[in-house]
Amino acid sequence: MERYSQFRDRGSGVAPFLPIPSQPTSYVQLPLRFFLFWLRLPVFVFVCLSYFLLLQWLPIGSLGRKASLWCILGVPSIWWIDLQVDGVRKGTLNMQQHRNRLPGSGSIIASSFTSPIDAVYLAAIFDPVFVASYLGSHCVVYLSLWQAILRSFAGPQVKPAPGIPMVDFATIMQQYPGRPIVVFPECTTTNGRGVLPLSPALLNTPPRTPIFPVALRYTPVDVMTPIPGCYLSFLWTLLSRPTHCIRVRIAQAVVSVAEGEQSSTGQYDANYLDTLDKGKNANGSFQQTHVVLDEDKVLDNVAESLARIGRARRVGLGVQEKTEFVKLWKKSHWTW
Repeated sequence: MERYSQFRDRGSGVAPFLPIPSQPTSYVQLPLRFFLFWLRLPVFVFVCLSYFLLLQWLPIGSLGRKASLWCILGVPSIWWIDLQVDGVRKGTLNMQQHRNRLPGSGSIIASSFTSPIDAVYLAAIFDPVFVASYLGSHCVVYLSLWQAILRSFAGPQVKPAPGIPMVDFATIMQQYPGRPIVVFPECTTTNGRGVLPLSPALLNTPPRTPIFPVALRYTPVDVMTPIPGCYLSFLWTLLSRPTHCIRVRIAQAVVSVAEGEQSSTGQYDANYLDTLDKGKNANGSFQQTHVVLDEDKVLDNVAESLARIGRARRVGLGVQEKTEFVKLWKKSHWTW
């Protein structure tokens, strides 16, 4: 892949746009994969059409939407096998005791962006509102779940299409007060090995709004879609594999504060810290569940958290480099 050496980050050597090769299929496995694909395809099409054309428009509530989405994930045997949350010992997560360490209403989920499964899984767990961010804008664009899925197959976008209104996070929160917001701050898909520069839209979140970095990792990794337009290859990989596993990592929330909320000594007011959500230990003591930062430190902290929990490296390549990479890739590869 020396041809694409200019799309490797100079500091880390990571190439975040190259697809990760899948394990070769043996002649023994091939009949099984064909059987699974053709067995699952009509069922998968049926459950997807049922949800996106009918069920999502019915008053079935959050629980009904989540159940429908889990049916979609269940057809190709996508299993959630591991969840780790910062500050919570593995195997001891209690939704009530640690609810402040998990995204909820009034919070923002800054998620990694590697696959169409990202949006479906997050919708099935959190029932959020999806928004699209852009590298040169502090505002976002509202997305439906279907649009968020299609965005994972689309090429990198510098700005929204003409005529599409852009709003800030505060407006989205006012329209959907009981739901979290999911944003993919890298603005385009990667292969999960690098974290791209983040959109400045995260700087436009209302003060005191918790931002939860979330990273999703897949086994096998060939369900990732760093190359635009690979609809058929993704569908084949998704439906012909016996099973797929998701590992979810949720970092400690980041809370930004405005300058006026800082004390004259440079420390944050105790009264403000008292208003932050805190978790209670088994011995009754309290521990802070958020990292409180100046606005100009939010992007750096979120990016570092995404890199840490996703076991990736921060890279200097962004949307513009991805655009150039896609042009070069299409000259020598047929995307299907």
